[in-house]
Parts: sequence; structure tokens; C-alpha cells
Amino acid sequence: MPARSCPCGLPASYQDCCGRLHRGEGAAATAEQLMRSRFSAFWAGDTAYLLRTWHPAARPARLDLDRKVRWVRLEVLESTGGSVVHTDGTVRFRAHYLERGRPGEMEENSRFVRLDGRWVYAGPDHAAP
Repeated sequence: MPARSCPCGLPASYQDCCGRLHRGEGAAATAEQLMRSRFSAFWAGDTAYLLRTWHPAARPARLDLDRKVRWVRLEVLESTGGSVVHTDGTVRFRAHYLERGRPGEMEENSRFVRLDGRWVYAGPDHAAP
């Protein structure tokens, strides 16, 4: 039986791609990799990973995912900074979902920063056009 493709859109199995980050077997090397792994965490319902990778200043005290929403596909539209040599970056993406069987999408330009050497989600980039 073939391994399930990773929902983040990269050509690897979930177990070898974002699954290993969710299990704590490594950390995202770039802001884009963290963004992709966070999308996959929404897909998998992994609230612990989402909270762990959220900047403490922006992180909610609690996260309840809407069980009526099923995340199905991710498009990374562009990124700035966020490489292994940067300390901050942005990733603009479009996330596709089904809500009660009806398709929808959300788009955001997300900010990421390094905190203690690890990438974390800092929130939407409100300065983006």
C-alpha cells in the first residue's frame, strides 16, 4: 500500500515530510517548511504542534479546531526571507478546504521569526498589500 502523500503539497509521504516534524523528529529549516507543516497540522488536527510553533506573544491560550472544516490542499504563492540564513520571513499562501462538503479557500501572508533558533508563526503580515 503506497504511503499517503503529504497534504503540504511537497512530493513526499506525510510520515517522511510533515509527520516527522509533528512527531518532534526535527524542526523546520525554513519559514516555508514551517508554514507547510502548520497547514498539515490543521489537516491532521494536531493542535499541540500548532500551539508549539506559534510565537508566545501571539499564541492563543487554547485552540479549538472546527471539525466541520477539512483542509485539503495548499498553494504557496510566494515567500520572502525565511531561509536558513534569515531570522524572519513571510509566506503568502492559499489554503483550500471543504466545509460541510462545500469548497472554500483562505489566503494569508504569514509572518515567521526565529525564536531560540527555531521558526515560529508570528501572525498575519498586516503590512502586506
